[in-house]
Amino acid sequence: MNERTALITGANKGIGRHIAGQLAAEGLTVYVGSRDAERGQRAVEEVGGGARLLVLDVTDADSVARAAARVERLDVLVNNAGIAPTLAPPTGATVEEFRRTYETNVFAVVAVTNAFLPVLRRSPHPRIVNVSSGTGSLTWSTHPNPQFAPGSGGAAAYRSSKTALNALTVCYAQTLAAEGFKVNALAPGLRATDLNPRAAASDGDPAEAARGAVRLALLADDGPTGGFFSWDGTPVPW
Repeated sequence: MNERTALITGANKGIGRHIAGQLAAEGLTVYVGSRDAERGQRAVEEVGGGARLLVLDVTDADSVARAAARVERLDVLVNNAGIAPTLAPPTGATVEEFRRTYETNVFAVVAVTNAFLPVLRRSPHPRIVNVSSGTGSLTWSTHPNPQFAPGSGGAAAYRSSKTALNALTVCYAQTLAAEGFKVNALAPGLRATDLNPRAAASDGDPAEAARGAVRLALLADDGPTGGFFSWDGTPVPW
């Protein structure tokens, strides 16, 4: 066990659960962020090693504050929690669906990141990884790309929220660069998770996506910051 500590939001299932397991296998103490304590505890038991439960509802300010008060040091923050409540185009999605999506995928990232900045600043090598989506790339959405067929306006709330998350990644990277932070976004690819029906029906391995997040979480000091990378390490255009 080394002295590094990581927090992964939404880590009781899916890609987040695999990120937690892989970071624990690297010897890190891992806080498994979970809104539901029972599900989170099951994930902790599955991960084993240095896994610890941290009850954390990223959309609840009091929950975020309580969680931050429990963590004395942190080297890695992986903002993984995300939702996609509708696959509708902008003409078919409701304002409430947009609001709910942004609450988790954008505003909660700001809330969690800012709440844990004091402990991240104590780390000699602080790292922040934002789990985004290739569908949040405006370039890929309008041009041929290796992950999905461009030209559709579907899943507008989710995709636009990830575009906003990408912008936040750049802003945080620029703001925190002088303090030694590395802040990057990950395009995990389509994975077999319960994010939405399309993901659930896919055969993409969540563990493969998790390896991309772990790579960014453990970047050396000469590694990139303010970047957007696919799960296999290749750059993704904004």
